[in-house]
Amino acid sequence: MSWTDERVEVLKKMWGEGKSASQIAKELGGVTRNAVIGKVHRLGLSNRSGGASPAKAAAKEKPAAKAKAPDKPKAAPAAEPKQENTVSKPVIRPKLIVTAGQPLPPQPSANEISPEALASVREVEKKAKKLSVMELTERTCKWPVGDPATEDFWFCGLPAQAGKPYCEAHVGVAFQPMSSRRDRRR
Repeated sequence: MSWTDERVEVLKKMWGEGKSASQIAKELGGVTRNAVIGKVHRLGLSNRSGGASPAKAAAKEKPAAKAKAPDKPKAAPAAEPKQENTVSKPVIRPKLIVTAGQPLPPQPSANEISPEALASVREVEKKAKKLSVMELTERTCKWPVGDPATEDFWFCGLPAQAGKPYCEAHVGVAFQPMSSRRDRRR
């Protein structure tokens, strides 16, 4: 379904008459109530210009004559072009760093890692491909390096061991034998 000029005019006319979005959708055919509401907002037609029954309109006008507070909503149509201008201009937002909400894999302390494994990791990280999360595949090492909140954050990216998420050096650090884990708990 596309919004032709003809269909938009029917929409504007019916909206101005006070018809509901469901009634307009039924009249136009091939469009949902939500599509009508979306188009109304994009066109800036959210304020109804009429369509209320004469009895309801008269009831609304009498309190307006007594109190000046209801006169202020009449100024709202003047603000309508501002809404259209903000919609047409792209909104520039500062780049925000959003954390994933999950902690990084456990980073073992230096005294838990053998010196050989630590040296191996340092050598591997010098050779690492330094991939972003979008560049990772099933076959690349997904070991995170650095702080995710900085631009210096990256993933190892070297070929991963079969069935593991990390390369050989990072597997040696991440996966430790069960016996050494039991010993640490005591």
